[in-house]
Amino acid sequence: MLLNEAQTRFELINPALSERGWSTRHIKVEETVGGIDIMDDGKARRRNKGRVDYLLRLEVTRDTQPVAVALIEAKSEDKSPGFGLEQGKRYGDCDRLNVKFIFSTNGHQFVEFDKFTGLTSRPKPMSEFPTPDELRRRYENGMGFLLESEAARPLLVRYTGGEAQRRYYQDAAIRAVFERVAQGENRALLSLATGAGKTFIAVNMLKRIADAGQLKKALFICDRDELRTQALSAFQNLFGTNADEVKGKNPQKNARVIIATYQSLGISEEGDDAGFLIENYPENYFSHVVIDECHRSAWGKWSQVLTRNDKAIQVGLTATPRSLIIKENTAEAKADEKITADNLKYFGEPVYEYGMLQAVEDGYLAACEIQLGSVNLDDTGIPLEEVLRHNPRNAITGEPISEEKVKELYEKTDYESRILLPDRVSAMCADLFRHLIEAGTPEQKTIIFCVRDIHAELVANEMNNLYAAWCLTTGHRKADNYAFKCTAESNGSKNISDMKGSNADYFVASTVDLLSTGVDIPAVRNIVFFRYMKSPISFHQMVGRGARLADNKLMFTIYDYTNATRLFGEDFASKPRLERPPSKGEPSDPPIIVKADGFEAEITNEGRYVVTEVDGQIRRVTVEEYKAGIAKQLVRSVASLDEFRAVWVDPTARRGLLSELVRNGFSPELIRQVENMSEFDMYDVLVDIAYGASPIKRQERAYSFTYKQRTWLTALPDETKAVILAIAGQFAHEGTEALENSQIFSVQSVREAGGIAALKRGGDAAELMRQIKERMFAA
Repeated sequence: MLLNEAQTRFELINPALSERGWSTRHIKVEETVGGIDIMDDGKARRRNKGRVDYLLRLEVTRDTQPVAVALIEAKSEDKSPGFGLEQGKRYGDCDRLNVKFIFSTNGHQFVEFDKFTGLTSRPKPMSEFPTPDELRRRYENGMGFLLESEAARPLLVRYTGGEAQRRYYQDAAIRAVFERVAQGENRALLSLATGAGKTFIAVNMLKRIADAGQLKKALFICDRDELRTQALSAFQNLFGTNADEVKGKNPQKNARVIIATYQSLGISEEGDDAGFLIENYPENYFSHVVIDECHRSAWGKWSQVLTRNDKAIQVGLTATPRSLIIKENTAEAKADEKITADNLKYFGEPVYEYGMLQAVEDGYLAACEIQLGSVNLDDTGIPLEEVLRHNPRNAITGEPISEEKVKELYEKTDYESRILLPDRVSAMCADLFRHLIEAGTPEQKTIIFCVRDIHAELVANEMNNLYAAWCLTTGHRKADNYAFKCTAESNGSKNISDMKGSNADYFVASTVDLLSTGVDIPAVRNIVFFRYMKSPISFHQMVGRGARLADNKLMFTIYDYTNATRLFGEDFASKPRLERPPSKGEPSDPPIIVKADGFEAEITNEGRYVVTEVDGQIRRVTVEEYKAGIAKQLVRSVASLDEFRAVWVDPTARRGLLSELVRNGFSPELIRQVENMSEFDMYDVLVDIAYGASPIKRQERAYSFTYKQRTWLTALPDETKAVILAIAGQFAHEGTEALENSQIFSVQSVREAGGIAALKRGGDAAELMRQIKERMFAA
């Protein structure tokens, strides 16, 4: 009998690797926590299993940090030796894991892909598998440095406290920087999704450099006080008092790691004299400089820090995708384009990238769904004559505004920026509040992005009124602080800690830009766009406020009333309905704002969307588009229902098929829940989408198994029949996974039916389990 994948690894691959000098110290199992999928009831669940990668690592000495250089794909012995290779190459595993070699093996032979040369080998016997010394020589030759060289020393320094806390992509990113530096370069750019732990990377990277004896003074620079405070805590966890923040006029020159903002260094605006920087830190004072969130500012801000420390190792951290392509001709879009160009021109292409969809698939960021709505006034626009008929007045003073002044302002109109429509605000808030109630409770941590301070004030007041009325109607105990304005003008940053720390109040923050970046409030479940967005960078940052995981939070929702989510990807699902000049955020000299009442505002539900990857771009797509994409991908891989059934009962082939769907941006579990098919096995979900077969619920399929397979069951011993029926009962609860769960014979009902011993009385247990699966899905 041929060995399955697990048996092949244990009985064939591991002994063969051991013969070639690869011990357990050289093999690192990287397992993700399991991806997150959205359910139809608005909840989310984490998959039972994450992805498992087996990395081969080089160990220079017993005391040094092993360096990952290769991925090994183990397949069952009935597969070709190169079966897993194309999968690994197609999914970009070399880049995702930052390794230079991929090996695929069936235990007898192996095939290798060499990223340095781009060549794929012919099948070779396992007796010729490269030894650690051989692979080390090839790695060093390809990289252009020796692992024992001074330049590569940080690669060999172990993580403080061990590797338990780091994630695979964080290790890959740190190694990518160390490799770049060991090659003689002093600049590196890392691109990671917001919420993926860039600060963790910076702290551990600098600590390993320090432990290697190569760090003299380091500067970590960010653009907000909240980011500085968060970074200081993280750095002091590893550096203690050797890390400190620049605050006031104290340059903290006694600290080894200095955390500063642009403002504290006197370089917050282009044209600043950088007096504090120049006065306190001579040229090349820092051996290492890390620019956090460098997508937030262009060359004019951070140039002086880098040019004055041109001999330093310089690392930029960004959340902006390298492939960001600007298609809208607005001031914000042009600014984004300049920032992205500045990053790439100075640092070069990112040495490592880890995107939002990959982070969600790995289970490290919350899944995202979109509730799209449109406002009738935005669809049609408001003629100037209509504004004049509705008593236009100054929104601040209440004084009437002349027709001439209204005409002058209307030429530059942007709702809630120059023309304030209280009825539009009320309608949008009421619709949002209804959605929150339908999702379970209005007491959910929510950030609403508004146009300017007065707009945020109106939104906070409206949400508080809706909440008070709801509490009165339902008898719910009213929280002391429900909605609050959180803007720079209102000094709203004081309430950020309240929103972050309290579960009993401070639920809804209406803001402009204050909560758009860096501030870490994991409990935020909803991101709301009441403002029109033109900047893809700002949009991704705002969305990132909801992406972090928290207790009992695996997903977040974007409520989009202004078509902001069109900015997911370059190929917009639809264009903005109105061409408006960009909102200016919170200008220091606010213009006159016209307030006009009496407009009838209606919100239209435009449906639910999901976020996926299409042709390498993150996009929002309708559920129907998503299903069509799954069907197309499945039929391309498996042409017929019979072929699909054969693939499904083969664990290795099935995992490969599902992985291919995921890597192409499709989550089968998500569509099962969106289509309210949680009572169906994934087999039936997919055959319904791709092959037009009528889906059967798990309970019904398990029941039909008992009579459709009566002839086969009757021919078996009674005790074997009893345990098979108990196993079929487990399928009714857990589906295919139950039939492949190694612990199934420990389940009470199966154990009481006789367990593995009773099954063996009917023949080979593994063969019987295979037949159960085949017969469960038989036509």
